[in-house]
Amino acid sequence: MTGFERIIIVPFDQLSIEHGVMSSANPRTDLVVMIESQRMLTNRDWHLERLFFMVSSARHFAKAAREKGFTVDYRRSATTPEGVREVWEQYGRLPTVSAEPASFGQARQFAELGVEVIETDFFLTTRSHFFAWASQQKTYVMENFYRLQRVRLGILVEGGKPVDGRWNFDEDNRLPPPKSYVWPPRLTHLRDEMDLEVAKQLGHEATDLWATTRAGALQALDHFIEHNLAGFGPLEDASTNDDWSLHHSLLSPYLNVGLLHAREVVAEALDAFNRGEAPIQSVEAFVRQIIGWREYINGMYWFLGEGYEQGNGLAANRKLLPLFTDSKKTQMNCVSSVVSDVEKRAWVHHIPRLMILSNLALVTSTNPQEFLDWMRENFIDASQWVMVPNVIGMGVHADGGRLMTKPYAAGGAYINRMTQYCKGCVYDPKLRAGENACPFTTLYWDFLDRHRETFSKNHRMGQQLMGLNRLSDLPELKLRAKTVLAGLDRGTI
Repeated sequence: MTGFERIIIVPFDQLSIEHGVMSSANPRTDLVVMIESQRMLTNRDWHLERLFFMVSSARHFAKAAREKGFTVDYRRSATTPEGVREVWEQYGRLPTVSAEPASFGQARQFAELGVEVIETDFFLTTRSHFFAWASQQKTYVMENFYRLQRVRLGILVEGGKPVDGRWNFDEDNRLPPPKSYVWPPRLTHLRDEMDLEVAKQLGHEATDLWATTRAGALQALDHFIEHNLAGFGPLEDASTNDDWSLHHSLLSPYLNVGLLHAREVVAEALDAFNRGEAPIQSVEAFVRQIIGWREYINGMYWFLGEGYEQGNGLAANRKLLPLFTDSKKTQMNCVSSVVSDVEKRAWVHHIPRLMILSNLALVTSTNPQEFLDWMRENFIDASQWVMVPNVIGMGVHADGGRLMTKPYAAGGAYINRMTQYCKGCVYDPKLRAGENACPFTTLYWDFLDRHRETFSKNHRMGQQLMGLNRLSDLPELKLRAKTVLAGLDRGTI
């Protein structure tokens, strides 16, 4: 007899003592099980910084749980199901429970094993609550969901109306990168013995950018509130050559593995607003990312179903471009810079992800599933529920418009306005055709022409298609597009 009455399984993205299955755990009667699945570590070409963060955070959590008096069985097994069976063999087939898994794959594994799952509280919106909202919608407009969230959660509202009279400040938050701007300092994290052990095991020289403990995650939250929240809103859509994180929070990895909770993150931002330390346009923009977009994307992942990620509504079948796996395989300064940033630290903020990486995959007709796999493997915050709707729906419009009513395609002019990447690039964002034409500009118009019939009934695409009809150099542009696509396939453009 072991003395345990229950086995509780803590996945690597539920690292919280206060939430999930641990919130009801009893140190005297519950055995905490964490499984470091070798399949998880080796089944994909994971970015080593991502693997380091996931594994070291999990091991640190196991240590913290032991310090709280829990018995923790942290074991390395070939797969998660094998690990669970090994635990049962050692301790007996005790009642086994976990919080709702964060992916369809793990949910299927738990169901096949007979693991009981309890409703997750790692989000502010339960899946049943979101399903009730989504089932009533003709189109799944995030802004509508967000406004209901504000009222339901009592955030930045008075009497059901938005504070300062506006639900969002998007129009105020689209400033291009300022000149000679001094960006705030970034927080770094000292590596302890456990971090170094994990890094050595992986053969990786870890950066000092990402905390792997609850204490470090809280420091990161405090640092963001003090140094970055005030400037976040107006510059959230900008990208620069001289700073990679700008005023972005860098909190998504901690939220996505449970080291931080959305409720406490929002509370800190609201406290700063109430103290007069951050303006409404920045606080509202940040709050919208947490209670709006993050909750919406998680809800849509489950609502749209397991087959959603196989969507390919635009019949995009180009193989993944060489430049995605080697930043030196392109002369495009924006793409080379962004992919290089991903290579270095497994992270870039949402605008390079959307405006550069996803935009390129979209206008080159890159296979959505190949691009999705690359995004999932290379970003430190790339949970399955995050990447599937963001890539398939928003990034490459592979779902036939179920999530977004229009594709997020953009030419070089927009990239030039919102970033500093075009300065010094060999390509000219103003040119559509010719040897020096920006590939984004060429491919944007070529993409519209290729899908002219598909988008002809989309009222939100009318202006773009009218612009396409006015092009006098379309034949030359289409020839240039063929050259560009062939060069991108070779890794020479």
